[in-house]
Amino acid sequence: MTRTAVQQEYIDKLREFPAIFEALVGNLPDAKLDCKEREGEWTVRQIVHHVADSHMNAWSRMKLPLTEPHPTIKPYDQEKWAEHPDYTLPVAISLLIITGLHQRMVALLESLSPDDWKKLLYHPEAGRDMTVEEVANTYANHGYEHIGQINKIRAVHGW
Repeated sequence: MTRTAVQQEYIDKLREFPAIFEALVGNLPDAKLDCKEREGEWTVRQIVHHVADSHMNAWSRMKLPLTEPHPTIKPYDQEKWAEHPDYTLPVAISLLIITGLHQRMVALLESLSPDDWKKLLYHPEAGRDMTVEEVANTYANHGYEHIGQINKIRAVHGW
């Protein structure tokens, strides 16, 4: 399929992210996974699980407009999600989700026609329509933002 250089950049970032993320957090001991930058912030472990949850939501946000006319997406309270017991599980579980999910995202995005990239969904929290391309952009960058957050935690704790 024909795509722009920017669209290809989103695809490449989504393709590369799981390996980069796993290299950063996959071998950390529990003591480091349970560190946070400061009180009231998420731990490294919570960040990893959040990325998996967030990107699962991203998957539906990309796919719904391709299968339904102008769907309204369902927002979720990420802070409340992070309070649930599944956020204490080993990070390997969420790293597997992220790896498989990103493979599917890449395959989906690589198959899109120019018109597919422009299909719309309504985001009630944002109060506006978004295109599939905007969703791809958001999530191509989202994981890397959390890598930055984890690197701040590492710097604060000197590891």
